[in-house]
Amino acid sequence: QVQLVESGGGLVQPGGSLRLSCAASGSIFGINDMGWYRQAPGKQRELVGYITSAGNSNYADSVKGRFTISSDTAKNTVYLQMNSLTPENTAVYYCNADVISYSGTRATYWGQGTQVTVSS
Repeated sequence: QVQLVESGGGLVQPGGSLRLSCAASGSIFGINDMGWYRQAPGKQRELVGYITSAGNSNYADSVKGRFTISSDTAKNTVYLQMNSLTPENTAVYYCNADVISYSGTRATYWGQGTQVTVSS
């Protein structure tokens, strides 16, 4: 089994920054993409961005230039650096990972989510 645990959420003022982390553990042979999604109240979950195993990242247009995704492959950890936050960025942020297990199976796993609230 594989577990993803996010951390780093909290309350921040508009214009502030937060860094989220997501660590994957368990029966992991390799990880392809790792991504971040968010779900605001009353809205569908949406992609924030993702990073490939080669280190290439892609972002939603709404966060380009403000959010940065990075990873530490040795630690099976992905990060989301969020700058210039606005109240519209308030949401529960989830990470996911496309994992290949030692048994050879491939599956996508999700973290439990971490709340980010941008408010003065």
